[in-house]
Amino acid sequence: MYSKLKWQAHFAAHVMRQGGVIAHPTEAVWGLACDPFSEEAVDYLLALKGRPIEKGLILVSSDSTHFSELLSPLSPELKARFLKQQSRPTTWIVPDVNNQVPVWIKGVHSGVAVRVSRHPVIKAISQSFCGAIISTSANPAGKVPAMDVRGIRHYFKAKLDYVVSGFLGGELRPSQIIDLESGRVLRE
Repeated sequence: MYSKLKWQAHFAAHVMRQGGVIAHPTEAVWGLACDPFSEEAVDYLLALKGRPIEKGLILVSSDSTHFSELLSPLSPELKARFLKQQSRPTTWIVPDVNNQVPVWIKGVHSGVAVRVSRHPVIKAISQSFCGAIISTSANPAGKVPAMDVRGIRHYFKAKLDYVVSGFLGGELRPSQIIDLESGRVLRE
């Protein structure tokens, strides 16, 4: 028998495969997610947020093997840095050596933002989806991210295809962002 989370994750994955945009809790704030390889879904997500495509988006999964094609051309040192457990959620800017990631994900950047998440909802969704998903904070550009379902409804009303219930992961700030090659911290 499915647990509530497993059922919701399967349904969320189905909605995303059909081009839908969902909301879900993350480590620190609520997020919006979609299929990263559906240009139409990403366009809709960007329109909901009022976010320009040039800024790029984050790919998230609980399973680092979902990023193996992106990591395969990198040096053993860079792969080890990426796979090393961090004390807080970390989004890595990974070089897209073979230019595998579409422009609607990377924006104007040569690298792609990637995070391996331990959050149970993201884990369930990425497992059900069988791959990484787009996940970005659930807020219109310039507004504070939604911290609960009420905030999701306030910002997006009935414009989302599904809202996965659950709890935030207890982090006080969104993930830190670090350039994988240089080690430079881009967001604390």
